[in-house]
Amino acid sequence: MQTRTYGDLFKTASALIGTGGELSAGEQDQVSYFINRRFQQAFEESPVWPRYFVSSEERALSVFGLGGTIPSQFRVPYSKFGVYQGSDFFSPIDIFTPSGTGNGGIFMYKPSATKKWSLSLGAYSKSFHQGSALNSIVVSTVDVLFYQSDSVNYASPLDVPRWVDSGSGSMDGILDIDVLQVVPYGETEQFETSVSSPNRKPKVRIGEFNRIHRKEAFLNNSTLEYNFYVDTLGANILNVQDGTEKVFVSYKKEFNPFTVTSGYYNSTVEVPGEFFNFIAHAVYADFLRVQNRQEQAVAEEQVAQGYLFQELEKIDLRSNNNSIGNKFSTYVNRQSR
Repeated sequence: MQTRTYGDLFKTASALIGTGGELSAGEQDQVSYFINRRFQQAFEESPVWPRYFVSSEERALSVFGLGGTIPSQFRVPYSKFGVYQGSDFFSPIDIFTPSGTGNGGIFMYKPSATKKWSLSLGAYSKSFHQGSALNSIVVSTVDVLFYQSDSVNYASPLDVPRWVDSGSGSMDGILDIDVLQVVPYGETEQFETSVSSPNRKPKVRIGEFNRIHRKEAFLNNSTLEYNFYVDTLGANILNVQDGTEKVFVSYKKEFNPFTVTSGYYNSTVEVPGEFFNFIAHAVYADFLRVQNRQEQAVAEEQVAQGYLFQELEKIDLRSNNNSIGNKFSTYVNRQSR
């Protein structure tokens, strides 16, 4: 996909404004705010801009969330916990805080001595069979935060009726565990820097959920599509089959504004080519409004919308014959024909 530079965009907007040279420092800052405003406007016009749309990406389904009096950075959805297999077995949960990387963080731990679930902080290392299956996990510097109050050997921490503050951990208070079926906005995934020392990296954050399928979609075969609703945690999926750990999400990436704060005319930050002309003319319209030249601003706004309309029409034409975008509406396909 084509891109232009932020410097080119700034020069084009300045030329339309017609100062005969560079804008004053105050005017440059003002134009930069206008650019981000119009950039977001274009971004929000369609859920399936090719540059920002991700089709049927595998994502972890989070099954529980932590609540109570624990710090806010830990109150996020989690997708895994340990399983007792006759000896100590650690299974770190997928989202690590605060950085989301490395082999340390918060996890569920069920030691063989007590067979009681506990929520702990610590550092760990893993070893893998060649290729795929997990071989062993070794955890060090364990800081037990909460543990189950009774001695029942529960298969899952979700079954534990009451949690007790360990009294020696770094957190005090009450722990609640809420059952979820959520795809969170953010996720970290594991990758191996070496067989004995895996690491983690964040996936692209989801800005807008579009469609969620049970299996990889838009290939040769049809697949079940889930209904869902969105809240502050992510997409809450309805009627998920028990044991489901992964789903396939089609989504729009999160919006990230330009962060240029100086050297506007020479900036090499990339600007999406499909938005370039719209932003330039829309910024000029904003500048005209500031000068109270309302009629000229309205005319220039129409020019800007014409450029955006052309780009939206390209999406609309593709969507007429393809399944990915057939559930979405844009400014173009809402117009009377």
